[in-house]
Amino acid sequence: MARVHAFTDDALADHDAVGLVEQLRSGAVSVPEVVEAAIARTEAVDEQLGAVAWRAYDRARAEASDPRGGFFAGVPTFVKDNVDVAGMPTMQGTDAFVGTPLERDGDFARMYLATGLVPLGKTRLSEYGFNAACEHPRLGPVRTPWSTDHTAGASSAGSAALVAAGAVPIAHANDGGGSIRIPAAVNGLVGLKPTRGRLAQDAMMRQQPVRIVHDGVVTRSVRDTAAFLREAEKVYRPLRLAPVGDVTRPSRRRLRIAVHTHGAGRTADASTVERTLETGALLEGLGHEVAEVDAPVPDSFPDDFLLYWATLAGALVLGGRHNHGPTYDRSRLDDLTLGLARHARRHAHRIPGAIRRLRRSAALSERFHEQWDVSLMPTLATPTPLLGHLSPEHGAEELLERLQSWVVFTPWQNATGDPAVSLPLATSAGGLPQGMMLGAGAGREALLLGLSLELEQAAPWPTLGG
Repeated sequence: MARVHAFTDDALADHDAVGLVEQLRSGAVSVPEVVEAAIARTEAVDEQLGAVAWRAYDRARAEASDPRGGFFAGVPTFVKDNVDVAGMPTMQGTDAFVGTPLERDGDFARMYLATGLVPLGKTRLSEYGFNAACEHPRLGPVRTPWSTDHTAGASSAGSAALVAAGAVPIAHANDGGGSIRIPAAVNGLVGLKPTRGRLAQDAMMRQQPVRIVHDGVVTRSVRDTAAFLREAEKVYRPLRLAPVGDVTRPSRRRLRIAVHTHGAGRTADASTVERTLETGALLEGLGHEVAEVDAPVPDSFPDDFLLYWATLAGALVLGGRHNHGPTYDRSRLDDLTLGLARHARRHAHRIPGAIRRLRRSAALSERFHEQWDVSLMPTLATPTPLLGHLSPEHGAEELLERLQSWVVFTPWQNATGDPAVSLPLATSAGGLPQGMMLGAGAGREALLLGLSLELEQAAPWPTLGG
């Protein structure tokens, strides 16, 4: 099992983002030193990881010489290649069109970079974010630094691989069916999917019939994720949601925690069930009330979510030339995207009903969280698969079956809009990180962060640099 990382005794050392801010403010390191270290680390590992989609090192060096303000001023980062950043193309993980650098930041990047983060470029994702592994026919796969024989998860594969490998301490990710939480689980990271509407989003994400996509970050520590949400809130404040605020210590409140090992039509494998129950026992030992209960997920949910996912693919395929211009070539799409589009066409008469039921999921969740503060479940139903297991080369039908057996638990919060966080609280029999997921009611990020800080303190997780 080959592991790859870039942690070394340079300006980044093994600091998380908050620790790096402290180093910068004390004058122990400078912004140009930190940025150069991040560039060198990225180049040292990317040939093995395949994580970078677009390099913007000259821009990063220019910003390092005159960093903007914000709490994270001078901290290097990457942005996932499905949001718009000035001077960079947005390629969505596909070869189906020729991208050109954009003139201005999208709404998310404007908010993200206003916190002071310095972008080194963009990171790879699966085509349009549909697959839970990034295995591109031309570029090859994105590999986890914990084992280069295994997938880094997806769709925020590149961001998670680079943070886990120590190239940068924090990177952008987004999540339409688990795409923050899945790669966080695979790469031993903290990955919090915020409440719907918590952060600014690009128009493409906002205009969906059910807004299942949520932006956020992947980090190596809970305090980094908490600090990012706190700083983002200073730039973009959704008035309908209670503020996250400044969460810096474990909560003292004891919670009612529901444990699920059966998710959207499937059950986790025996080893994953065992690790989930061990996490439940840890929480019980900390004084929380823990019980195994059924998830509030209707039997119709897996088929409805798949059909909605397919509907988004169908819209992208039909609108390809309009969205991407004359260079768009549908024949260059991968089999999963095309297979999802076919599924939507075959079941078009069922789409309105699926959308109605998905919209009702928020009310089901709200009623559930009147009784239970938090839900605990495995982030994924089985340990991390080897490269090739989730390749589009299997064909859409086979790949969808494999995906639905692995991505069992995460889609529910995309439909409800609730927050959920994956924490690297378990290790598989093969020695790889295995995420455990905590979910809460809408707007309850502070509750999840307080509990996450408690778990991080009670059961510290390893990093490749530790």
